[in-house]
Amino acid sequence: MIDLPHLASDALERLARRAPHSEQACTCSATSLAGWQSMPLSLPETQLRDIGTLLEGDPDEASYAEFHPDGTRYWSEAAPIAPRYFPYNRCTVSECVACGRTFLRYTEGGGYFVDRRIRALDAGLIVDAPLE
Repeated sequence: MIDLPHLASDALERLARRAPHSEQACTCSATSLAGWQSMPLSLPETQLRDIGTLLEGDPDEASYAEFHPDGTRYWSEAAPIAPRYFPYNRCTVSECVACGRTFLRYTEGGGYFVDRRIRALDAGLIVDAPLE
């Protein structure tokens, strides 16, 4: 596994602001990824390059607490992106090699399944909330 630089909230926000938000046609935008989605078949893994991580320390010690102060839920497109909270605290940050859009990705694992999930990085939703 390649070591990725840790991205604090300010670095994550700068990265999100530099990413293009155009209507440029690209396979990475064929499916809306404003909220968490299973990795769409229309987006090949080879089209994404990992550029950083939000994981700090031991992944087994990362919190499962979620951050939803305004009543949003995990799947909500308006859910805040709070890097110290689940699932963001387990994410890699990736960019599309074709157009430069940025995404958050992590693998959800359950008793009988593994689901690679993805969400577009939106600077307007990043919240530097301390873990309570």
